[in-house]
Amino acid sequence: MRAPKLNVDFRLAAKGTRKIRRVVTVRWRYLFLYLWEKRWFLIAMLIGAGMLNAPLPNGLTEQGLIMLTMSVVATILFITEPIPLPGVALLIIIAQVLLMGLDSSDVAKSLWNDSVLFIMGSLMLAVAVVKQKLDKRIAFLIVRMTGTRTSRVCFGISAVSGILASFIGEHTVAAMMLPVGITLITLTSDDPKKVRNLAVVILLSISYGCSVAGIATPSGGARNAIMIGYWKEFFYDPTNPETHKFLIDYVKWMVFMYPMFLIQLPLVTFVLFWTFKPEYRDLSRAVVKLRRQVEAEGSMKTPDWMAVVLFIGVLIGWIFYSDRIGMGTVAIMGATAFLIIGLVRWEDINIGVNWGVVLLYAAAISMGLQMKETGAALWVAEAFLGLLVPLGAGEGIGLWAAVSVLTTGVTNMMSNGAAVAVLGPIVLNLATAAGESPVVIGFITAMSSAFAYLTVVGTPACTIVYASGYLKATDFLTVGWKMVIISTLVMLASAAVYWPAIGI
Repeated sequence: MRAPKLNVDFRLAAKGTRKIRRVVTVRWRYLFLYLWEKRWFLIAMLIGAGMLNAPLPNGLTEQGLIMLTMSVVATILFITEPIPLPGVALLIIIAQVLLMGLDSSDVAKSLWNDSVLFIMGSLMLAVAVVKQKLDKRIAFLIVRMTGTRTSRVCFGISAVSGILASFIGEHTVAAMMLPVGITLITLTSDDPKKVRNLAVVILLSISYGCSVAGIATPSGGARNAIMIGYWKEFFYDPTNPETHKFLIDYVKWMVFMYPMFLIQLPLVTFVLFWTFKPEYRDLSRAVVKLRRQVEAEGSMKTPDWMAVVLFIGVLIGWIFYSDRIGMGTVAIMGATAFLIIGLVRWEDINIGVNWGVVLLYAAAISMGLQMKETGAALWVAEAFLGLLVPLGAGEGIGLWAAVSVLTTGVTNMMSNGAAVAVLGPIVLNLATAAGESPVVIGFITAMSSAFAYLTVVGTPACTIVYASGYLKATDFLTVGWKMVIISTLVMLASAAVYWPAIGI
């Protein structure tokens, strides 16, 4: 009578064992998947540990090695994104305190300067401007100026996107102009297959128009503010009048860079139509429908006009007062004015501004300054120059091209602002070591960081238009390499002819 009981107990035990095994198997599977997801984080940490324990290279201090290690690890994390990028920023801050032995108050001070204030203020202004929802009016304004011919409409889209992006940042303009592009596409045909090439041309007119404009003014992108900050931190001495040339204000930047944007602007349309052949040569059908929608919304309201006036006021402040009170202060004053008048609520700004991006740039700039202070940037620059000299690229146009290729490669794998933050100290020290103008090399680096035409993740503008669903990742590569070559040639010609003529 007891045997069946023992048998039952045995079966129950066996069943329990199998259940435990399944649980353990599932847990190990989840652990494996988690480790695989975080593999690049672990790889970066292992590389960092290896670098810190490696013999100290000749000419590099222990503090310099730590900063070089931090820069390499941060770059890997920027590119692979195994953790949110603001998390990388926090790691940079922690490492400066724990590994470098810096006082936390000093690290905190290095995170807050006019460049960071400018980035934050520009993002706040962008939210305030977009709040007015002027996308359809902008689309209708474009077609009224260009007519209905597809090539002219696309040029108009690039021009408007570019002009706006040159002042308020490409990611904001791309987000604002995307509905414009989609409106024209959907009003032309409801079948995406029938407007495949048309959609590519219209949407890339937005993203590439924004990209070429990002270098036009300091407010066009965080990269510009970062480079301006580096010039001031590295080379400016209030007691030495000769170093005043390193104080690049809003107007000076525009004089050097805005013509580069204007030259590239028509080339965007040319390259896109060369690569993709739109199915429709005329958009009359879409324009008629668009006109009806705009007329239904009525005329612009008082708040819309007030927003336009305020933003013009901010531009005037950047042009005439940024050299005295800082571009960041002007941007914050503009955002404050929008809040006081009531054109935007703080809740809108709080939701619309990516505060993680502000933290990311602040930490990256702080790391860049420490790269310079510890001599790590100079060591890397001299090592890079040593590789270029035998190739005949140690000075002049050869060096310019090498810096441009390096920056272009990096910026297509991470954000252009992060690319300049990481490369800035290196290339500026490279310029000093090679006897080249840090201003020229800085402009080349900033401009090359805009050549993020090749990948979806290269720039927010590309990511935003890709999210529409009309584009393939290969579309960017198909046309992007042509844009890279053309933009590089324009830049090198400017560095050789235009910039010296105006006094660099």
